[in-house]
Parts: sequence; structure tokens; C-alpha cells
Amino acid sequence: MAVLLHRLGLSAYRHRKLILGIWLFVLAALITCVSVFSGKLDDRFSVPGTESQRALDSLSKTLPEASGAGAQIVFTAPEGHQLTEAPYAAAITRTVTAAEKAPQVSEVADPRATGAVSADGTTAIVQVQYPVQHAEVRTSSVDAIEDAARAAEKGGLKTSVGGSVYSSKGVHIGPSEIIGVAVALLVLVVTFGSLLAAGMALLPALIGVAVGLAGLLALAPAVSISSTAVTLALMLGLAVGIDYVLFILSRHRQQLARGTDPKESIALATGTAGSAVVFAGTTVIIALAALSVIGIPFLTTMGLGAAGAVLIAVLAAITLVPAVTGFAGSRLTPKPGSRAAKRAADTEGDTGRTTMGARWTKWVIAKPLLTVLAVAGILVTLALPATDLRLALPDNGSAPHASTERKAYDTISDKFGDGFNGPLLVLTETKNGTSAASSQAGAQVTQKLRTLKNVQAVLPPQPTSDPAQNVITVLPKSGPDSVRTDQLVRDIRKTGADIRENTGATIAVTGTTAVNIDVSDRLSDSLLPFVAIVVGLSLILLMIVFRSLVIPVKATVGFLLSVGASLGLVVAVFQWGWLADVLGVPHSGPVVSFLPIILTGVLFGLAMDYEVFLVSGMREEWAHTGRARQSVVDGARHSVRVVTAAALIMFTVFAGFFPLDDALIKPIAFALAVGVAIDAFAVRMTLVPAVLALAGRGAWWLPTWLDRILPDLDIEGTSLQKATPADDKEPQRVS
Repeated sequence: MAVLLHRLGLSAYRHRKLILGIWLFVLAALITCVSVFSGKLDDRFSVPGTESQRALDSLSKTLPEASGAGAQIVFTAPEGHQLTEAPYAAAITRTVTAAEKAPQVSEVADPRATGAVSADGTTAIVQVQYPVQHAEVRTSSVDAIEDAARAAEKGGLKTSVGGSVYSSKGVHIGPSEIIGVAVALLVLVVTFGSLLAAGMALLPALIGVAVGLAGLLALAPAVSISSTAVTLALMLGLAVGIDYVLFILSRHRQQLARGTDPKESIALATGTAGSAVVFAGTTVIIALAALSVIGIPFLTTMGLGAAGAVLIAVLAAITLVPAVTGFAGSRLTPKPGSRAAKRAADTEGDTGRTTMGARWTKWVIAKPLLTVLAVAGILVTLALPATDLRLALPDNGSAPHASTERKAYDTISDKFGDGFNGPLLVLTETKNGTSAASSQAGAQVTQKLRTLKNVQAVLPPQPTSDPAQNVITVLPKSGPDSVRTDQLVRDIRKTGADIRENTGATIAVTGTTAVNIDVSDRLSDSLLPFVAIVVGLSLILLMIVFRSLVIPVKATVGFLLSVGASLGLVVAVFQWGWLADVLGVPHSGPVVSFLPIILTGVLFGLAMDYEVFLVSGMREEWAHTGRARQSVVDGARHSVRVVTAAALIMFTVFAGFFPLDDALIKPIAFALAVGVAIDAFAVRMTLVPAVLALAGRGAWWLPTWLDRILPDLDIEGTSLQKATPADDKEPQRVS
């Protein structure tokens, strides 16, 4: 691999104008496709094959308004008044009329006809139904509903609009993300000691992110892509893109400081650091692409979209970086006497100075057993809250307090009960397809459902266009993300056999709440197998790279500690509500159901990334000197600084997405930010050196028979010492 990448870097350097032109042409073409064939993002959560999804698909044909999106206009009378008073009743009537004229609306239910008025007469709910899913509801339609609601406020009413038409807000590029990139640039300037080098590092990363994002959006007309998938791709592409460029460019400048020709230096950097980038990127891509085996469409597109962004970041690092450095030539060489030049000399042992990385590692391995016990103890303690992990998909109760959908949600919960925000739909079907038989069965099922625990109300059966079908709305006493609601869904399904025996009708529980429960259940069931696949993959890959048994086991245990500690902090903040007000978390409750799998996949790749860059230097020192303990210190001379910079950049990029008012993105950004910090600083730079010092020579042992059958990926680029391409002697082009 190293020889191949060396040739690629050399070719990209020589043909830099062509390489840069190709990237810019691809970017322009993709942007044109997005603008011409713009598609709509789809934020539907569906689980093919589940009971709730099959019933929802059936209702989309026989009763579209029941399966489609819905909006709720909530009216509250001024203190001391009731909605039955003439001015307020007239305002509600005008709002209902205006809502009926809104685009795409199929039905509007007046609260005086449906009984959706609170017991004290101060609050009422107008139900607005659409025949399509919320992804297909146009913004203009929602705006029309909000305008109708605001018009009622002139008469003294308080109004708010909620419902399932409100979902993920999509991609936001705001001040926090810009600040994150600015901090990343600052870290690059400090790391390189050069504004030119920092700009050279940021440019390829930003071009790669733009290509990846435009490519994903260009697929929206043909493929169902969620706004969360786009945001995750942006987040990951930006973070790994900057990091991968940093690794290659730092190696290039280090070699330039030693007097290496710029052309040969970037080729060597692409062959050595680029090999580690390709390996690390491949692990992230594999882990993210593995999300597709779970069988949930939105998670598949999320994983593949993010994997595509990482692939583009890798390609940008090994092609654009050599091309861009070709334009700079020797100007990227650190000035003699500068800190960058001194660090380059330190890594070769030319001076008696001790680098920050070497000092830290010496301190860590001074008492390695104490270090291991302390770090492991802290991480296990942080992971303890994860034992109480509950998973669910967010609803409007997770929206910011100031938003109209959150105000509507809270008002409904206060005045009608939590279950009004998460009704269940029970679809009944009879074999005898007559309306009379269906109505009789529906009445019997309704009576049965009213006897179940945690049921607040059961509405009369509603016929569909299919004579054999009825839809019964069940209002739980608990909210949509409650464990009690989850249990009620299970209880209803358990009664299916008894209902079929007594009435001849089959039942299926569906609706947004039931679909979300089924999604969370599928994800919960998939979590352990997914972790097992990732852990097994990490053991095999690291065994191949480092030709060792101890290092893969140590790296995998460290990875599991990082994931556990990160999940523990997520539970403490987002589920238990610790520091929620300080951090601006609007709602405490179950964790986003796909967060653990996303965190596991992403953190796995990043952990392998840092592991390779740290331990490969130690392995190289061990191979040269045979001194186990000293090789740990010498190998960390330069890599600790680079990994520290990479971790800080990735942390700031992820943290830049945390202020978003998106209930899906906020916890993911938090989990990835703290996960990177924990894995880089606590595990890779502290726990890893201590374990290697404890293991001594045994850390690098691998049975001979196993060494023979494992392929050699040559991540460190040792083969480059034996291979000198003949075309290296060709004259350098002038840009």
C-alpha cells in the first residue's frame, strides 16, 4: 500500500493543476445537479417488515389522512375566561375555516365536534390532517396553518401549533459551526507555526467536504435521504477531513525541515501517513456501511451517506494535499530555528530536547499499573449511568422551549394528559369483508381495549375505504416516550390472539408512536451484534497492522471503555438531566435510539485512527532498538502532539454542532465530542503507553504461524526504504 500511495502522491504533485481542476470540476457539476434537480429531504422513520409499518402502509391506501402527517392548533383562553364565550368561539371558527383552505390539508376537525376541549373549558385542539407524510408537506402549508393560528391571537387567545408536521430542522450552517472551523484553523496555526501551512491544510478538507455534501444532496431526488444524514455527513466529513490532511501535511513539513526535496517529501508523506489515513478511513467506512445490515432505511442512508463523506475525505487527503503542496513547493519548509524545525530535529534525536509528548509519556509510564487502574476506574465510573440507558426517538417534547411545537406539546400534556401527544392507532380487519361485520368487530375490540392498563380513552372506530377495516384511536395515560406506553403497545399486541378468537378480527398497532417504538426495539436488538462485529473487526485489523496479540486486545478494551464512558455521560445529561440547564438541553428523557450505534461506528474508526498514529511510531522504535520501555517514549515524541491537535480539531468540529436546536443532532454531537476527547486523551495517550510499558517485550509478540498467514498492510511504509521509483528523478514542474 505504501509504495502505491507514494506513486500516487508523486503523480498528484506533478500534475497538480489537473488534479485541482478535476476536483473543482466535480464540485461545480454536483452543485449544478443539486440546483437543477433539487430533491426534498425525507425524515420519515420506517421499519419495513414490522407490524406498525405494514399497518401504516395499508392505511396510506385506505385512509390516507390517518397515516399522513398531522398538525395541532392549540387554543388557550385568557385567565378567567372560557372558550365558549362568543368572541373566542368566533375566533376558533375563523381559524378552522382558514385551516381548511390551507394547501394540502385533507381534513380539519373542529374541537366542538370532536370533544377536544379541556375539562375546565380553557383549552381546545383543532386537528389538521394531511394525506401525505410530513416529509411531503410543503413549508407553505405549515406557514398557512401558523398564520391562521396567529390571526386568532388578535381576539385575545393564546395559540400554538404542533403535531407531526414538525420534525428535524435539517442542515444549519450557523455561528457555532463557523466558530468550530475557526478554532480548528487556530489549532492548525499553532500546530504548524505557519498560517500558510494551516491554510493549506484547511483548503483540501473544505473542498472534500463540499464535494461530499453536494454529492449526497444530488442523490436526494432518487434516494430517500434525511436531513439528519446530511448533517452527520457534514459533521464527519469536516472532522476527519481536517484530521487526515493534518496527519499527511505534518509529516511532509517534518521531512522538509530535515532537508528532503518537496516532491519526494510529499510522496513519502503520502506513502507513510497516507497509509495510516487510508487504513483509518477504511475502518470508519466499514463501520458506517455496516449500519445497512440492520435493515432500517433511514439508518442505512445515514450510514452510507456518512461513509461516502469519509471516503471523499480520504481521497482528498491522498490526492488534493499532494497537489496543493505542489503549488507551495519549498515555502512550506519550517524556518531554521523555528519551533517546527526544532521539533523535526527532536524526532530524529538530533538534539537533547525532550518534546511534550515524550515528557507526558514518561510521566504516564513512571507508575504504569497505577495509571492503568486510575484511568480504567474513572472510565468505568463514567460508564455506570449507561446501565440505565433507555432508547426512543425524539418528539416535539424535545424541541426548544420557545418553539411553537414545544409550547403546543406542553399545553396538551398539561390540559389533556401526556397520552394526547402520542395516540396509538389500532387497525382492525375482518375476514368477512362487510361493513356490518367490521363495525361489530370494531365495537368489540374497542370494549376490550378500554379494559387494558394505562388506557385513558378509546375513541369510536373509524371506517376506511375498505369495508373490512376500522381504525380505533387509543389515548394512553403516559407520554409517547414513556416505558408505560411501550408496555401498552405490547399489551395490545398480546390481546391479538384473544380478539381474533372472539371476534374473528385481526388487529395491528400503528401510528407515529408505535412506529417509533418498533424502530427503537429494532435498534436495541441490533446494538450488541453490531458492537460484536466492530470489536471483532478491530481485533483482526490491529493484529494485521501491528503483528501483536496484546495491542489489539488493549486497543479494543480501550475502545469499549471510551464508548461506555461516552454513553454514560449522554445518559447523565440527556436522560437524567444533569447540567441540562447549563448545557441548554431542552428536555430530559430517553436517548435517541440510533445514537449508540452511530457512536460505536464513528468512534471505532477514530479510535483506530489515533491508535495507528501513536503505536506505529512506538513499533518502529521497537523494531530499531529492541528496547520495549524506551520505544514507548521515543515513539511518542512527535505523534502525541499531532494526535492532540487532531483530537482538538475533531472535538471543536463536533462541539460546533451541539448548539443546534435539533433533537437528533444535539445528543449525537455531544456524544461524538466527548467520545473523541475521552478516547484520544484518556485512552490512547494515557492508557495505551501505560499498558505497553507493563507488557514490555510481550506487547510485540505474535506467534510465528499467525505472523505467516496474516497479510502485511505496511502501514508504517517500511517498504518505501527498499523501493525507489525510477521516475523520482524526473525534473520538477513549475506551477
